[in-house]
Amino acid sequence: MKKSIHPKYFPEAKVICACGHTFTIGSTMEEIHVEICSACHPFYTGKQKLLDTARRVDKFQKRVDAKVETKGKTAKKAKQKDLQKTKKAKAEK
Repeated sequence: MKKSIHPKYFPEAKVICACGHTFTIGSTMEEIHVEICSACHPFYTGKQKLLDTARRVDKFQKRVDAKVETKGKTAKKAKQKDLQKTKKAKAEK
């Protein structure tokens, strides 16, 4: 290995999470700041944390509810209603 081309290695690098949890690892950076870690990630904690930043969760939930509602009806009737709605929308434009 050539000398002077490799970055300095810190065997006791400190990792700081946004939740406040800290731990040490080996890294080429002396201090690392992260937004999520194993102490606060939903996969490891089993808790679900939803960040609804543009009403995306609400929009998704409405679509799911609409699909569940149409499953009670026959698929043919639902398709006919959708076609009628698109025809009306095109006619209004």
